Amino acid sequence: MRILFVHQNFPGQWVHIARHYQREGHEVVAIRDQANPKKDFLPTAAYGFTVPEMPKPHPVPLANHFEERVARAEATAVAALELKKRGFEPDLIAGHGGWGESLLLKEIWPKARSILYAEFCYRTQGADTDFDPEFGIPSLRSRLNTATKNAVMFTALAYADRGLAPTYWQRDGFPEHMRAHIEVIHDGIDTTFIKPEKDCVISIGADRLIFRPGDEVVTFVSRNLEPYRGYHIFMRALKKIQKMRPKAHVIIIGADGVSYGRNAPNGRTWKEIFLKEVEADLDMSRVHFVGRVPYATYLSILQVSAAHVYLTYPFVLSWSMLESMAAGCLVIGSRTPPVEEVIEHGKNGLLVDFFDTEELADTVIMALRKPGKYNPMRRKARDTIVQKYDLNSICLPKMCDLFERVAAGKT
Repeated sequence: MRILFVHQNFPGQWVHIARHYQREGHEVVAIRDQANPKKDFLPTAAYGFTVPEMPKPHPVPLANHFEERVARAEATAVAALELKKRGFEPDLIAGHGGWGESLLLKEIWPKARSILYAEFCYRTQGADTDFDPEFGIPSLRSRLNTATKNAVMFTALAYADRGLAPTYWQRDGFPEHMRAHIEVIHDGIDTTFIKPEKDCVISIGADRLIFRPGDEVVTFVSRNLEPYRGYHIFMRALKKIQKMRPKAHVIIIGADGVSYGRNAPNGRTWKEIFLKEVEADLDMSRVHFVGRVPYATYLSILQVSAAHVYLTYPFVLSWSMLESMAAGCLVIGSRTPPVEEVIEHGKNGLLVDFFDTEELADTVIMALRKPGKYNPMRRKARDTIVQKYDLNSICLPKMCDLFERVAAGKT
């Protein structure tokens, strides 16, 4: 089978399935943004893309998002034509619907079947945009802008032979008449690699502080430290946690940028804003910002965690939450729909109101005070991932079945 993967940040969500088909000897190629710094493991065609300069004032501001995605689709089509000139004719195209890259590829290869990663449907109510009142109630103009963001995804999904979503909540965000076209298969968690490690040792900071499983370590992970992942809520809970647990240390993984939502005002970062808000009340010698770290370091930090906090708006569920459960963490998560799909309160983790800093602090304190009480919950957390999200026994076989069905026209 000849397979083309398309993702600006390749491999992205396609990492496991692309590696699988490469190992199996299939002809596998990827198209990615040439600005993507990740090392290629497949033959790759990179497309050059710059955001098109829009006239000011733009005659139709609501079209900005669509125009940018169509420009990216055109750049991807140019890269695809180069592949076609070299004789590459895919049986199957697997693309991501969010950036528009897959939009025109059926015009290059009309006979190719296609799968579209339908990660998220923007909604003006009941999801991320109207969730956190601290950042204002969306105006009508803002809601209209949100609504138009689905234009590229919906068009690409209409052309695709099958859609793919990683969770039921993400699939169910799409209009009801589209859901039957979208299968739910998670990308998969490698539980043979990600697992508890009782002998794990990690050193943190300039003082090379040593932490092991059993130490009072509270962990928090986000690609970027921002409101969408509850960074502001977590920081506000730290004062009480530190006061009640004077030996507890906090390790925070995440960069200073923005992955989702709006930028911080006045050229600042969300990390800076919410740290400054509470810094005077914290013992900063026990708060460790480690930025982005190598994967092995990230995993070791999870393995020494006594309480792992995962907060999110009603939005895309992070790999890190499932990985932390596979590593045997006690996850204290937000009572929001993406988290509730995986964590059942009191069974395989603990849930708190996203906005309730007191409840969050009290739950972390309770976890640190009686760690042995939660060992069955940690084991159940790992069992959940092994039984429902394991890469090799569950998700990869389901993904292969989907790819082969679609390639054979059995949609």
